[in-house]
Amino acid sequence: MPVGVIFAFLAYASFSVGDALIKATGPALSVFEIGFFTITLSIIPAILTTRNERWRDLYKLRHPVLVHIRCATAICGTACVMYAFTHIPFADVYAIGFLTPVIVTILGVLLLREHVAIHRWLLLIISFLGVLLVIRPGVRDLQLGHLAILCSVFFGGVTTIILRHVAPHERRVSLVGLQVLYSSILNGLLMLPGFVMPSLHQLALFLGIGLLGGTGGLLLIAAARRSPANLVAPVQYSQLIWAIVFGALFFGEYPDWIAIVGLLIVLTSGLANVMTEKLKIVWKPRLFFFRIGQ
Repeated sequence: MPVGVIFAFLAYASFSVGDALIKATGPALSVFEIGFFTITLSIIPAILTTRNERWRDLYKLRHPVLVHIRCATAICGTACVMYAFTHIPFADVYAIGFLTPVIVTILGVLLLREHVAIHRWLLLIISFLGVLLVIRPGVRDLQLGHLAILCSVFFGGVTTIILRHVAPHERRVSLVGLQVLYSSILNGLLMLPGFVMPSLHQLALFLGIGLLGGTGGLLLIAAARRSPANLVAPVQYSQLIWAIVFGALFFGEYPDWIAIVGLLIVLTSGLANVMTEKLKIVWKPRLFFFRIGQ
């Protein structure tokens, strides 16, 4: 197995464990408070490993407007994902979250004039049908968390399209550091009205989430540098397996057979889709902004 693929598995395993820790914090704390602590702490791995770029070059941008719009959409998407993880089942979050390629494809056609083969459109439609089997609107009660993760899919699609354009031209310290800076400031201000002093246990969870997210992001960058995108990208779908395992072991969430069929459809069509992707930059954002260069 290529080294890059191994790094990718480790990266997505790190993200999934971090997601489980987010869910473990529960709905008692606001998403802004969770975001402030976890995103601020997630910069630690990047600080410890950055060697060839200077943090004082943070604002030396070639596409400042696009970079700042990307920060805004990524911050909004992160807040939506955190709310979803703390309010609805794991499998639902991941299933809906994997609709991001649908939005990316549509925006790519509309904004970047990308050509998409007919078989990829069919695969995206099949993925959407698989998601419908998981959440079954009209049969199951949909919650605000489902709407939140749907919003994150849109924000993630916009973030991806912008990153495809700016990533080859901007410094990693800018793409990483600016989002950490803005997210910490915004979440710090928004958490003040309902601030609850975290317990030592919650602070430990925040530290774990931050370190796992930051480390996972760096592993994903390392994976992308060692293996082609068409080998690294499919590994993301391993998170569906983690969703079922963690949901069952720690949160008592057991998908029924219809949901499992839906997840398998999402997994199969998603893998087929990314395996036929020919773009050099494939980035599927979900939670942590370090997931660049995939």
